[in-house]
Amino acid sequence: MKASRREFLVTAAAGAAAFGCGSQPAAEDDGVKRYVRYDRGGTVSYGLLHGDQIEPIEGELFGDHKPTGQSVALGEVKLLYPCEPTKILALAGNYSTHLGEGVEPHSHPEPFYKTTNSIISPGESIVYPPGAQDVHYEAEFVIVIGKKAKKVSEADAENYIFGYTCGNDVSERNWQNGSLDGPENKDLQWWRGKGADTFSPVGPAIAVGLNYPPCKIQSRLNGEVRQETTLDHLIHKPPLIVSFISQYVTLLPGDLIFTGTTGTTKPMKSGDVVEVEIDGIGVLRNPIA
Repeated sequence: MKASRREFLVTAAAGAAAFGCGSQPAAEDDGVKRYVRYDRGGTVSYGLLHGDQIEPIEGELFGDHKPTGQSVALGEVKLLYPCEPTKILALAGNYSTHLGEGVEPHSHPEPFYKTTNSIISPGESIVYPPGAQDVHYEAEFVIVIGKKAKKVSEADAENYIFGYTCGNDVSERNWQNGSLDGPENKDLQWWRGKGADTFSPVGPAIAVGLNYPPCKIQSRLNGEVRQETTLDHLIHKPPLIVSFISQYVTLLPGDLIFTGTTGTTKPMKSGDVVEVEIDGIGVLRNPIA
């Protein structure tokens, strides 16, 4: 369904806000490239973000490409989720603060699948599915795969990572773990609890060349900070995660891996606005329908 002019302007404003109010754009000389995917007048393109301007690129995002030298105002486009994955994986229990006191971390990454149809763009609404009662946010650092990865070593894995983005691993806790109705009603494979439509907001940009360990990740609900840590607290780091998964599942360019969340979370309700912010990437902001 084609978006109305009003809907386009609203989402364009949300896209501009992802790098403006509530998030100071990273310095232009920090050596990080920030790629965005955007809709301008019905045409979808990729570009490099420079402050409040986008420089379109020619070629393939995950292949040969070059900047065009042209400029498009960020406020004139609708930001989209920054790539189109063939698969989305996510990690369980990758921060000690989320595991709970006295719980030992897994000796290896514990991935699970999220559905590709659950992905939504910055500014789009998270929708409660039928029967959902306990929907939570989870601020996550997301790996973006840059080239085909099959049985790669941990030492070589960074060569297969294109960059990183923000993600919100939206979760219905009752379906995930029987938080309200008991374990007999929970999903066996979290197919609804983690993979329902709109449960994977991603964006606003892919940061390439980001020195991520000292970066802060934060979630906010209606402006109030709910989660906060730095990425050096990840139990399993991106190279190990990519290497481990690639021993069993071939990863392709554009595939996404959510790396886990920190601390505890609370339910969201209609009318709320949830934000995920990572230093050097930007703010992923989504309302709850």
